[in-house]
Amino acid sequence: MANWNSIPLEITYEVLGWTAFISWSISFYPQVILNFRRKSVVGLNFDFVVLNLTKHSSYLIYNAALYFSSAIQKQYFEKYGQDQMIPVAANDVAFSIHAVLLTAITLFQIAIYEVFMNFARKSTDGFSIGNILLDFSGGVANYGQMAVQSIDQDSWVNFYGNIGKTLLSLVSIFFDLIFIFQHYVIYPHKKAQVSSKLVEEEGTEPLHILAPGDL
Repeated sequence: MANWNSIPLEITYEVLGWTAFISWSISFYPQVILNFRRKSVVGLNFDFVVLNLTKHSSYLIYNAALYFSSAIQKQYFEKYGQDQMIPVAANDVAFSIHAVLLTAITLFQIAIYEVFMNFARKSTDGFSIGNILLDFSGGVANYGQMAVQSIDQDSWVNFYGNIGKTLLSLVSIFFDLIFIFQHYVIYPHKKAQVSSKLVEEEGTEPLHILAPGDL
């Protein structure tokens, strides 16, 4: 493994790296704070957050593996030459860990605010339970797949070796169970009651949707 030839360049490298870490890391907080202040995640795309978590989890695995694993570093040197430097710095690993954590918090906010919204309305009307059932099935199947591999290999390393996948499935299953309980146990068939209650509170007639012939 090559060493730095210039101390000033090494210092510049570290300064730029940690500057990037600070800038990128701070960028996650405005959205988290905004969600908390508004007590809402309306306008925030769920798919975007999930894909972001997948991206940062993959980046974390790559950075951590290349930074900490001597076996992977050996493969890197064999491919690119013993005179090269490992292209992953400590700030890269630190950023990846922070990014996964903050993106997971944002994903948690999306789920928790949906839970509270259902609670406040005392209804799950307009909420797709089919999506939740499929998501729950996927999470269970994912853990089942990992368990089968662990049993076959007599090792549970794959559960904490792929922490992004493990945590994503765990959070999904946890909230899916809450949503399922809300939909089928706490607030079953609440649509009519909610609509009637709104009419009574507002003192208005039910909304009439104009048909083309009404115009």
